[in-house]
Amino acid sequence: MTIALLSHIELDAGYPERFEAAGYSLHFATTPEQRANIDPDIARSIRAILTIGTIGVSAAEIAALPALEIICAQGVGFEHIDVVAAKQRGILVTHGPGTNSSSVADHTLALMLAITRRIPQFDAAVRAGEWKKTRWNVDGMAGKRLGIIGLGNIGALIARRAAGGFDMDVGYHNRRAQENSPYQYFPGVTELAAWADYLVVATPGGAHTTRLVNAQVLQALGENGYLINISRGSVVDSDALIASLQRREIAGAALDVVDGEPKVPAEMLTLDNLVLTPHVAGRSPESVENMMTLVQSNLDAFFSGQPVVTPVPE
Repeated sequence: MTIALLSHIELDAGYPERFEAAGYSLHFATTPEQRANIDPDIARSIRAILTIGTIGVSAAEIAALPALEIICAQGVGFEHIDVVAAKQRGILVTHGPGTNSSSVADHTLALMLAITRRIPQFDAAVRAGEWKKTRWNVDGMAGKRLGIIGLGNIGALIARRAAGGFDMDVGYHNRRAQENSPYQYFPGVTELAAWADYLVVATPGGAHTTRLVNAQVLQALGENGYLINISRGSVVDSDALIASLQRREIAGAALDVVDGEPKVPAEMLTLDNLVLTPHVAGRSPESVENMMTLVQSNLDAFFSGQPVVTPVPE
């Protein structure tokens, strides 16, 4: 007998077959419309969900799946999974901490370099035949100050790359200081921004971090500062960021995530001091393999009566 698994995400080639071979019958609902209109017979059979933090699983969706037993978030984030509703039903929730940390850290440094060295603009200029017209002098990163909001697994990897590869001074803000951290702790985000040349957002999403980076923080970052967000779009006040970039109140920004994605505010698309990528920081062959292997490990453990590997924290 196979176990019915509902996936909220498209799966890369090879992974559907892997799940099927492991005893799972896959059903896909990758749009809000599909999730709201699941065939009743299929809905009654679903025992597991595969999702991501930005999609999540609502209380209503949980209620519509009477046989549901486990929800697996592919990555570390689970901010839009109604964990309270799941717990009330006795449904276990897992996530994927550490599975894509290296990829996200690599992408963060790439974004920092791209906005600092104006890589997109230089590429466009060369393609337009303007080799000699646009050989501008641009900033470097070495020896600058890096402020990280959220010194978790990903934040620590970013810090290590920046300090070791670019001789950057590193400071950070968490809800509390980390014992034995080699980096300078700042009790507030605004204080960190005022100190930093680069402010990297690496904190989890969710209600407690919504618009944590606001107009006041951006003002503190200043005209020579850069904002990098590889966390969740909701952590940054988009309107405040757009206004700050338009007025050149900060030097630039690079975003892998945007509040309300995949829709991007039209005002962002015309800014030449902004670099955008489509929420791909965590995607690499290695990280996808890590994530899917952990999802299957959690599912296999659960349905064989063993403790799961990575339950979400209480």
